[in-house]
Amino acid sequence: MKPLSTVTPITESRRSVKEILLSYFYWTYPRGCFHYDVMVTLILLFIFVTPFFWNYSDKPTSLVGPVHPIQVVGNDGHGLVVTVLAADANVPVGASDAVVKKALRVAIEPVTGDAVFVEHWETVTDAQGNSAWKVWAHR
Repeated sequence: MKPLSTVTPITESRRSVKEILLSYFYWTYPRGCFHYDVMVTLILLFIFVTPFFWNYSDKPTSLVGPVHPIQVVGNDGHGLVVTVLAADANVPVGASDAVVKKALRVAIEPVTGDAVFVEHWETVTDAQGNSAWKVWAHR
């Protein structure tokens, strides 16, 4: 039976630094040998040490979700009908259709996701008498 670790004989020729670096790049060493352990150690060091020296800019998003509930209803397989209160949709008074569309899309994104297309919309009054937007959207 062969031992788990073998010692290379002294008669073997020494490899150049370039050959060693290429073998590190192509990951040619078997598990459990010295060079394999060095590669794994370097990878773990990179993972755990670089966040202290390198700013990855991975901060949580500051997007605040809607304050009031949003009603989402299916539209017979043609998409969604989303009702959002006017207070949650920051639509400026007298805004163009493009601005309204973008503001409504941003307002419904926390519920529908970012892959949503706003088809059309209308203003409505909810059961409590609040002004709201009824938005027809699809993915």
